[in-house]
Amino acid sequence: MSRRVVRQSKFRHVFGQPVKADQMYEDIRVSKVTWDSSFCAVNPKFLAIIVESGGGGAFIVLPLAKTGRVDKNHPLVTGHTAPVLDIDWCPHNDNVIASASEDTTVMVWQVPDYVPVRNITEPVVTLEGHSKRVGIISWHPTARNVLLSAGCDNLVILWNVGTGEMLLALEDMHTDLIYNVGWNRNGSLLVTTCKDKKVRVIDPRKQQIVAERFAPHEGLRPVRAIFTREGHIFTTGFTRMSQRELGLWDPKNFEEPIALQEMDTSNGVLLPFYDPDSSIVYLCGKGDSSIRYFEITDEAPYVHYLNTYSSKEPQRGMGFMPKRGLDVSKCEIARFFKLHERKCEPIVMTVPRKSDLFQDDLYPDTPGPEPALEADEWLSGKDAEPILISLRDGYVPVKNRELKVVKKNILDNKPPPGPRRSHSSCDPDLSRPALDEVLEQIRALKEMVQAQEKRISDLENKLCQFTNGTD
Repeated sequence: MSRRVVRQSKFRHVFGQPVKADQMYEDIRVSKVTWDSSFCAVNPKFLAIIVESGGGGAFIVLPLAKTGRVDKNHPLVTGHTAPVLDIDWCPHNDNVIASASEDTTVMVWQVPDYVPVRNITEPVVTLEGHSKRVGIISWHPTARNVLLSAGCDNLVILWNVGTGEMLLALEDMHTDLIYNVGWNRNGSLLVTTCKDKKVRVIDPRKQQIVAERFAPHEGLRPVRAIFTREGHIFTTGFTRMSQRELGLWDPKNFEEPIALQEMDTSNGVLLPFYDPDSSIVYLCGKGDSSIRYFEITDEAPYVHYLNTYSSKEPQRGMGFMPKRGLDVSKCEIARFFKLHERKCEPIVMTVPRKSDLFQDDLYPDTPGPEPALEADEWLSGKDAEPILISLRDGYVPVKNRELKVVKKNILDNKPPPGPRRSHSSCDPDLSRPALDEVLEQIRALKEMVQAQEKRISDLENKLCQFTNGTD
């Protein structure tokens, strides 16, 4: 009688668990916009969620520790004139977040470490270049201040956020709506999926399509694609009979899949969340109430089913914590932030281990917050792997670092010598020293207002602690 050999893997027993009720984030009016993005972005400091807002678009930013019921007057980040469709934290600065909107703009925001008193309404920079709504944004994994946006004008634009400039525009590559865009590990290539049923691998600096595959999944519904650490492409889509399907492909030989597996019958598009350190991919469908996870290896059948985390409530969206934000003392290898209609529920994925010691086989060195390249170095053709950090002693987020935008402005050039012929509407008596004095006063007043906001916020926090202590 043949015995079935069980595949050896340290991730075979990974299990998911929701946090206790008091560690959830309650009373959040999650956006109802019809769009297949995750609606949630998270980093070791903050949780950001796209919310309902009357007139314009908004998202809420909460310090990670601020669990429980969210005050209905909690400040929002409001600046877009139409709904926000996607948000993404900068991987190299935990206080900087980008947002994309139906109003055709991308905005980049600096979030203070303290809770502001009023709504944040002034972005650090507004990026304008799309002619239709912008549904996808993604930061470059290794180059500082490089941000990608993709709009419903079938255009992918790469920006230098540090100068507010457009670096590259990838035109005439997509003939229809772009479903998703993903970077490879060092940010030298992009993978995109499109309504024209093609998956494309693009070298953005050469503005070339390096490889493409028509209809990796035969169904008509949207396909998603991400790069794996090895440079393969993992896709989710639908069969002709509307069964959900996953695939693994080698872009150097796109004709035949490395693996192709049917899953179940459901309408929801599967959003893949990939952890390159463990080679685990987690699949979360919008409207599903489960998270399926698989391990990708170099042994057949290459994509190995591990388990399913199931719950009763369907998910409206999902946030995925970067590795450096996890609790290594509890053998936590992933943390999701599941959006319900009016709350956000963290779900912790754990490898069961008896020892309390640091498990270095679970936590190889992982990308840290330092960029490996500057934007202009990357644009000139340089590539660099992410700068890795050890999680042995846990990760402590760094203090707020200000994002400085230095715009190149034609007005900065000195006027030509000689008499001024143009008539200015400004007061001619306002000399340069006087103007400098006015600007200095404005700057000082702004600093005073920010300091007072911080003081009010600190006092409110103390008041909360005092009232909690007396309960």
